[in-house]
Amino acid sequence: MERRTADRLLRAHAQAIGGLARETTVAAALGRVLAVQAQDLAAAGLGLRARVAGLTAEDVRRATDVERTAVRGWFMRGTLQLVPAADVRWLLGLFGPVYLALGARRLRELGLDEALCDRAERLIVRAVDGEGPLTRAELTERLTTLGVEPKGQSAFHLIRRTALSGLICHGPQRSGEATFVLLDDWVPGTGPLPFTGDAACAELARRYRAGYGPADAADLAHWSGLRASVCKKAWADAGETPAQDAEGLARDDVRLLPAYDNYLLGYRRRELSVPAEHERRVWPGGGVIRPTVVVDGWAVGTWSGGRRGGPPVVEPFPGSGEFDEATAAGIARESADIARFSGVYETSHTLSTPNLRPPGCVTGP
Repeated sequence: MERRTADRLLRAHAQAIGGLARETTVAAALGRVLAVQAQDLAAAGLGLRARVAGLTAEDVRRATDVERTAVRGWFMRGTLQLVPAADVRWLLGLFGPVYLALGARRLRELGLDEALCDRAERLIVRAVDGEGPLTRAELTERLTTLGVEPKGQSAFHLIRRTALSGLICHGPQRSGEATFVLLDDWVPGTGPLPFTGDAACAELARRYRAGYGPADAADLAHWSGLRASVCKKAWADAGETPAQDAEGLARDDVRLLPAYDNYLLGYRRRELSVPAEHERRVWPGGGVIRPTVVVDGWAVGTWSGGRRGGPPVVEPFPGSGEFDEATAAGIARESADIARFSGVYETSHTLSTPNLRPPGCVTGP
């Protein structure tokens, strides 16, 4: 088997989006890939759906809001992620200081000096402890008593700073809006951190290698946001990469990946996932990453919709012609599964054929 094809199949299998690999719970999927991009929580749910057999949106809500096996916070690249609750504290110990230091300049630019930041942190903790869970808007209202502007980014950065310090985290959703709770209440600590310093970096490399490999230290740096020198050392400290064999992995495994999916964010280079001539279809600019149709980890088109009332609208890449029979059947299965996951259709409608746009038809981001 050609090396690039083998690496792609192995990556898709590691990510549980190819080779018929699927997990059975949210916790198992997060344990496999460590983190799911979650600045858009609905997209994060769809990313988990693509990796977990029979998952529903209610299962995701239960994992985050009731069972507390998945926690949303700022980790890799300083962006919002869903991570296993068991890993929250050592990940915060690793990423918190990095992104607190990087965020200090932005706080100064907003006119928030260290004394004000400390007062804001204490106010946020008191408010959440006494009244929580509280939304961002509710915390912003309380921060105005310190002279923080109610509009703009000041309140957001103060809340994020408090979370990166390990004091608060995202709690249950309220009417579709995120709330914040005390981390120690939401995920009680169980003793010393299992990994710190270099050991934490090496554990991150091991987990990344298992859930994203084949990859290298440069990929780890791109995914994590940590310095290249840190990742190079961590990669070496993690030990030898086990030999992997792609022979026997199932083929024609179709998945509809959501916007900002891990598989599209987790590597420095894109040639194993998306044809070079169609990269702009997936990454149109402005930080947008479109929902993507992949077959055995290879992108063949984009899609949109699928959340509220109609089947996904699927667009093959220009010049690729119509999907073959196996791919079209896989897209139909995935479309029905998105409907089942979201609960947006009656049962009689869940097997309807997705809307296939002609190749090259222009769609919005």
